[in-house]
Amino acid sequence: MGNKIKKSLKTILPIVFGVFLVWYSYYKTSPADRQQIIHYIREADLFWVGISVLLGILSHISRAIRWNYLLEPLGHRPKLINNIFIILMAYFANLGIPRTGEILRATALRTYENVPFEKGFGTIVTERVVDVIVLLAVVAITLLLQTDIILEFFENRGFDYKGLLLLGGMGILGMGIFFLFIKKSKNTFAKKIKGFVKGLLEGVFSIFKMKHKWAFIFHTFFIWACYISMMWVIKFTVPETIGLSLNELMVAFVAGSFAMATTNGGIGLYPIAVSKALAIFGISAVSGDAFGWIMWISQTLMIVVFGAISFLLLPLLNRNR
Repeated sequence: MGNKIKKSLKTILPIVFGVFLVWYSYYKTSPADRQQIIHYIREADLFWVGISVLLGILSHISRAIRWNYLLEPLGHRPKLINNIFIILMAYFANLGIPRTGEILRATALRTYENVPFEKGFGTIVTERVVDVIVLLAVVAITLLLQTDIILEFFENRGFDYKGLLLLGGMGILGMGIFFLFIKKSKNTFAKKIKGFVKGLLEGVFSIFKMKHKWAFIFHTFFIWACYISMMWVIKFTVPETIGLSLNELMVAFVAGSFAMATTNGGIGLYPIAVSKALAIFGISAVSGDAFGWIMWISQTLMIVVFGAISFLLLPLLNRNR
């Protein structure tokens, strides 16, 4: 009973939290501001929105190609169209229940391409680890490029940058002590973490042993270039954000990325996180909210539409299975 409640809470709480944030975002703005935000969304240039959606589709196609580079050493090379549909289905599923998309991907791959579940899921985990590493690199680069203005933003809100640096240093030291403890400890829990981390590292380093490692690395960078470009073109839909530089938009990109990981597809939280990030560079709350909502609505609609189509077409194209 306890496990069932825990699983239900893991499913329900992110959705409830996202809905609450939508409500909060709506009621924290004045009627005049809401009207202006809705005006920006309605008047958004569909050309740039379309370019953003196209970049999103290209990133999914590239991800499908990259997935085959991980599966090929295991003796499998699924049809590219099946990979694309499976990935779109997975993203669609994640909008409803977090992390179910990964299970769905491995299950669908087993059903339509005869790839054992364990092998398929292992490649998905490796893929996710690689993406996390790239995201952390993007975060580090963004912090280096915008260190001064980020520290100034926190100082203006009463945070002492020396205290922040001290807190960050203590966090790094704490992580170092934790990993040292895990490395030396004979505890069962420590051994499990050690084995998990070892497995992840083996998965990442296996990339450099694959036949198409450079193609895999190219597609990894291409996917993330598409993600950043998707946000870059949306800046042209809101007058106040047109003048933002790539470095400034990277801060909003990082904020949005963490928001996407916190709630189902970033519902509610994504526009708030992006708006707060853009506020650092003097963008008004109205323009920031409009920017965030245009970005979130366009990409979510893309996943819903193409994900639903994929659910219908995948069985039809594989009727013999």
